[in-house]
Order: sequence, then C-alpha cells, then structure tokens
Amino acid sequence: MRIALLALLALCTAAHAEAIKIGILKTSASGPVFIAEGKGYFAAEGLEAELVFFEGAQPIAVAVASGDIDFGHTGFTGGFYGLASQGVLRLIGGGAREVPGYPNQPFLASNKAWAAGLRSLKDMPGHTFAVSQIGSPPHYALGLAAQKYGFDIKSVRILPLQSIPATVAAITGGQADASGMTGSLGVAMLGRGDAKLLGYIGDETPFQLAGTFVSRKTADDRGDTVRHFLRALQKASRNYHDAFVEDGKRGDGPAAPEMLAIIAKATGQSPGEVARGLPYVDAEARLDIADVIRQYEWYRSQGMLKGTAEADAMIDRRYVVDVKQ
Repeated sequence: MRIALLALLALCTAAHAEAIKIGILKTSASGPVFIAEGKGYFAAEGLEAELVFFEGAQPIAVAVASGDIDFGHTGFTGGFYGLASQGVLRLIGGGAREVPGYPNQPFLASNKAWAAGLRSLKDMPGHTFAVSQIGSPPHYALGLAAQKYGFDIKSVRILPLQSIPATVAAITGGQADASGMTGSLGVAMLGRGDAKLLGYIGDETPFQLAGTFVSRKTADDRGDTVRHFLRALQKASRNYHDAFVEDGKRGDGPAAPEMLAIIAKATGQSPGEVARGLPYVDAEARLDIADVIRQYEWYRSQGMLKGTAEADAMIDRRYVVDVKQ
C-alpha cells in the first residue's frame, strides 16, 4: 500500500512539474547543471528540465532573449553583454570561474605554429587566434593577456569560426595558430598531442567565466520558477565545490568519483579526462559582480557595445548574491 501511495505521489508531482529549457555547452563548466539534473534536484523543485546543447556560448544568449529557451548557463560573451546592457537579459547567478591553480581552459598553440616559434603568449602578435564567435570568452581572455604582456590585441588576427568544434579542427589542422579552448576539449587535445600548451587561462588571466541568466520577462513574471531553479543549482554547486575543492585549492573529496561520473556521462568523456579540466565553482553559485562590470567595460572599449549601462541593467539583485557577501 505504501509503495502504491509513493508511486501515485511521484506521478502527481511529475504531472504538475513545470517544463523548462536550459541552454548549456557540453563541457565541464556546465558541471553544476549536469549534477542538478543527474541528482534529481530540478525535479525535487518541481521542474522538468530539458538540457539544450549549443556549440558556442553566444547563441545561448540569443536563444534566451528570443524565448526559445528559459535559462542560459554558460560563459559571458559580447553578445550577452549587448543584450543584458539593454535590459533584455538579466543575470541571476554565478557559475564557473577561471582562478589560479585550476587547469581548466588552456591557451593552445597548433603544432604547426609551435614548430614555427610560437612558444608563449608574449609571442602572439602577428599570429591568428581562433574563436567560436567574436566576443566569446577566449577572445576576452586574449584581451586580458594582451594587457598583461603589453601587446596590442589588434596585432593578432581573430578568426571567428562559429562553433567550438570548428575551432578544435582549425587548431588540430594548423589553419589557426592559437586559441583558448574549453577545459574538457583542451585536455583531450593535449592528451592526443594535437596542440601545445601556452598556459592556462586561470593562471594567466583569471576572471568570472560563466553565469546563469534569463530574459527580463522571465525574471519579472516567473520569480517562483527562477527561485526553484536557483535552489537546485545552488545545491548542485555545493556538491561540485565539495567534491573538487580542498582548503581553497583543487583537490578531490569523497564525492568526487560520483560527480565525475555524472559530468563524464553528460560530456561524453572519461572521468579521468573530466578530472584534468575542471573549473572552480563557488559553493553558493555567487557572482563576482565587480569582475562582470570590468568585462562589460572591456567589451565596450573594443567597440562591441554601444552606449553605457548601469550594473543594475544587467544584474538582477533580487536573485544574485555577490561573491563578496
């Protein structure tokens, strides 16, 4: 009788679950979303989550703005900041961050360029740098590297190839000299000998890589849905953090094998490959607001955005918790 009642309760819960679509990339930076889905946290919050995979971060912002998907959880791009600064999109939480000691996204040189003398980021002037889209996170990381090493980013030819797989192919085939690659793919390329390591973005140019965002309409009209989503994601972020952070540094805890298995299944990689390319994730899914504003100002200085915007036009403080709190 008890089993029958539990089954009936589960059916009733499923019948009343709210369907949502979440735009993500098939990389380890989406780990908290994979964990929230795999551990049933979305379902426990009354959400029937569909994970929608994209081949670049920028199209996710467009899809959220158009209403094709409900939530975006990915890296920040010039396209995102353009829409967010106009009030079309709202940031509601943080995600993966590039920090020292976490070998996530690597700066890579093609074997061809390496053989020709490209051995460090200081050597980038005069070379080509492949990205999925203009204004993608690796483009921003290159901008930070240019500031750090004192060269003009305009001395580097940016090659927008429209997708991450196309970027991988360009580096592997030697059609591009360098790129910044998502962690899981970069690890695989290095392991196969398809590219050479110039340095890790977290060590060279740390920044807030990713976050969660929705349309302004969703933020205003579906507050309960947003809060349920964030509760599930925060619980998963805590799982991720506890599994892979030890005393503030990269280190595996008792739950690491379970979390690695979930992420590996979602990304189509082995747990070992996933373990070698994991970004840092805040335990509470907080956002580095000051860094987000710095990113916006950089994109605007590069002519990718028009006008000015207050932070509140992009950041919904009804939901966001600052990393400094």
